[in-house]
Amino acid sequence: MRWLTLYARSRQVPASLAATVVGAVTAWVPAGDGGGAPGDPRLPVLVLALGAMAASIGLGGQDLALDRTAAIRWAPRRAAHVLLAGAVVCTVLLTVQTVGEDTVALAFVVRDGAGLMGLAALGAALSGGRYAWTPPFAWLSFSFFAPPPTSAPMQVATWMLLPPGTPAGTWTALVLAVAGTAAYAVAGPGR
Repeated sequence: MRWLTLYARSRQVPASLAATVVGAVTAWVPAGDGGGAPGDPRLPVLVLALGAMAASIGLGGQDLALDRTAAIRWAPRRAAHVLLAGAVVCTVLLTVQTVGEDTVALAFVVRDGAGLMGLAALGAALSGGRYAWTPPFAWLSFSFFAPPPTSAPMQVATWMLLPPGTPAGTWTALVLAVAGTAAYAVAGPGR
């Protein structure tokens, strides 16, 4: 178990967890009822994105050369790190939303949490853990200010704000989650 503690510390898991919880409480609790109109997905997506961005800092290690030359197999550990971080981010949102009246569907939380962590993992594979937060932030920013999704490309672009069960939103999140996790697990953090 000592290796797990060392791994968690080296990947700044305690700080990421604290930032995720503080971000969720700070965003959700003042709204009281989940914010905005009933069924408005912006606040839950914001909380999930904050959690994914906080967790993304741990996707890069202290020493890239050590990550690339270690005698252990990193791919399963990297994939588990992304999946576990996504589960924690979703759990924090589901826990914090019990304070308010308006709840978000579990399918929505799982879809958006998986897609956002896939984006963060893709960012880590492309530009390292330090800048892994930029793809989730950029896509979230675009989604908030994009025009209404009337066409298929706009539905793909605003996947995180679509209702659960929308095929374009589900497939986009699934592709991002699988591609991001696979790229990060195989290639590791970028330089």
